Amino acid sequence: MKLHAFVHAHLPPAPARVLEVGCGRGDLAQAIARAGHRVVAIDPDAPAGDLFRATSLEEFADPEPFDAVVASLALHHIADLPGALDKIARLLGPAGRLIVNEHAVDRLDEPTARWYLDKRAGIRPDAPRSLEQCLREWEADHAELHGYNAMRQELDRRFTERFFTWMPYLYGELAGAVTDVEERSLIDAGAIQATGFRYVGERQLAESA
Repeated sequence: MKLHAFVHAHLPPAPARVLEVGCGRGDLAQAIARAGHRVVAIDPDAPAGDLFRATSLEEFADPEPFDAVVASLALHHIADLPGALDKIARLLGPAGRLIVNEHAVDRLDEPTARWYLDKRAGIRPDAPRSLEQCLREWEADHAELHGYNAMRQELDRRFTERFFTWMPYLYGELAGAVTDVEERSLIDAGAIQATGFRYVGERQLAESA
């Protein structure tokens, strides 16, 4: 399922109030708005337009609660992940939903790295040729990012899971050398690990005293 379809499938009925965190160029925010939702999309480098605010999650403020927050490939970059998820939970109204599309950088095991290395060699002749070099490069490139275990631990402290699935991800870094369908078939066969995931959680409400 494409990202737009996944997000639409898990949003509340329109016109819900939706915040997108880390909106990038704004394509997803605009698609959500076209479906009839009231959208605020934030990113330090957000484009111009009524939907967008050029700000970080840390600096963002809005007095009206949101029915849903969407974060696509954003959480693993945020330095203070617990603080960011605390803020998202506060921005959501009761039973508000967090819809996540993410990269699990800590799941590149040796079989997956070997497959990735083989595919990448066809498009990057200068890339490391040994498995050990590939794994070292991967670890160095992703050293400052949160992996799946860290993200999942913090999500589970604040949200109740309503949906979860593993997804292909590496095909997007391989410049057309492989399709998502091919990567999915290898994941389903157990030949490689999934390094992407999608998650929907519902805000946990504090128990009454």
